[in-house]
Amino acid sequence: MHKRDLFSNLFILEMANNHMGSVEHGLRIIGEMKEACKGFDNFSFGLKLQYRDLDTFIHPDFKGRKDVKYVKRFSETRLNEDELKMLKDEIRMAGFLSICTPFDERSVDLVEKHGFDVIKIASCSFTDWPLLERIARTDMPIIASTAGASLDSIDNVVTFLENRNKRFCLMHCVGEYPTARGNLELNQIDTLRQRYPEVPIGFSTHEEPDNFDSIKIAVGKGASVFERHVGVRAGNHDLNAYSSTPEQIRRWLQSAEEAAEMCTTRNSRREFTANETSGLLALKRGVFARHHIKKGERIDHANTFLAIPNLENQLLSDDMSKYMEFTAERSFKPNEPLLRNGLGAKDLRKRVMQIMGNVRQIISESKVSLPKRLHFELSHHYGIEGFEKWGAAIINCINREYCKKLIIMLPGQKHPAHHHRKKEETFHVLYGDIRINLNGVERDGKAGDLIIVERGVNHSFSSENGTIFEEISTTHYKDDSLYEDESIANNRNRKTEMIFWSDWFRRTMGQTGDAL
Repeated sequence: MHKRDLFSNLFILEMANNHMGSVEHGLRIIGEMKEACKGFDNFSFGLKLQYRDLDTFIHPDFKGRKDVKYVKRFSETRLNEDELKMLKDEIRMAGFLSICTPFDERSVDLVEKHGFDVIKIASCSFTDWPLLERIARTDMPIIASTAGASLDSIDNVVTFLENRNKRFCLMHCVGEYPTARGNLELNQIDTLRQRYPEVPIGFSTHEEPDNFDSIKIAVGKGASVFERHVGVRAGNHDLNAYSSTPEQIRRWLQSAEEAAEMCTTRNSRREFTANETSGLLALKRGVFARHHIKKGERIDHANTFLAIPNLENQLLSDDMSKYMEFTAERSFKPNEPLLRNGLGAKDLRKRVMQIMGNVRQIISESKVSLPKRLHFELSHHYGIEGFEKWGAAIINCINREYCKKLIIMLPGQKHPAHHHRKKEETFHVLYGDIRINLNGVERDGKAGDLIIVERGVNHSFSSENGTIFEEISTTHYKDDSLYEDESIANNRNRKTEMIFWSDWFRRTMGQTGDAL
């Protein structure tokens, strides 16, 4: 009944003291739970006992007391070592993983002696450091419940176990018996999974036995180990308010199975059915020629339109990304579908990401503060392939009666000569070096320098080691940059624009080249 991946779809049935101090009743629980678990082939199962060395666990002055709840309960359901071993062996023979919760160090000795598969740390023992030290010396995998533990405490226990190279799982748990629906706090599964991404997270439940909803939510949230108290009604043996009968366990497992069927793929994109793919494809808009398109002409929104139905092998609206460059390899008539075998294609995404990675490096080195939301513009005057030689990265901050931009230049990069008829600019150098040519007169600038560029003044600039400077000006107008080289003005595709958050940009572009 158990599989090799220990903490994947593991369902633990907790007998606790529901054996009622009777080996025969304990054996009956094991047998009936075996039947309840039949047919759930995608799940693994464990059955759990609890060990306490009552001679030392209970203070001498309290032994035999009937007015202390747990002293009475544990004393009345006591089993000797041979009886416990009999139950443990039956658990194994029934095909369950054998799991045990020891509440003291002597019980850990017995757990090892009896050869259990997994050891469990109860919530009340979660920060019982003497007990944890003893448990950590065993060779068994560990499952630890976290009811009542602060995040600091969980951090400490996780560090303790990781430093000892222990294989372990954390269980979200609420120490209320039974736990009301409003107190289940199932979002804590998310909290634990996010805080400890390398640790399997489970759900140890004490809700009413007829609650079959919480298991579905726990499965959907990514819990991989599940625990529930179990027992069997017989004669004078009744069940407490949070223990499940075999019939209730079967319904619990059925609910988990249903949830698993609805939540199959995790940590990767799912595979799509043929019906889904064909149905969606039929609704996608195809790209058609708006007017006559000549061979060699760049395909863009100006010379195309989008409509349904699309044809097999036709360019789709999905393909019309700013990162994709299509060129007609033959002529197309008005209203004709643009078929892929008549187009040349170039994917610029990787190139843009490479550039943005280099831009991020200069921003990081400069420690220049960025606006929260970045309106980025890559100017590549002679094509994106030559960006490192000719171009600049521009962050457009504000454009009203006044305008502010941040301009980033890579080492060795140049910006070609141009002038403005409408706006006047002041460059405030924040980082690095700049060499600017104003009507043929060169001037070098460094961090802190102010350089005024008046209307009509032809100017170009470059940087030897990279630079960031503010461009502060009157209103920016789109048609107000007049370049000496007319081919730049005629290049309608010399800019790539992007918008994203600055904290994401700082974090992500340092990790991967294709995150944008």
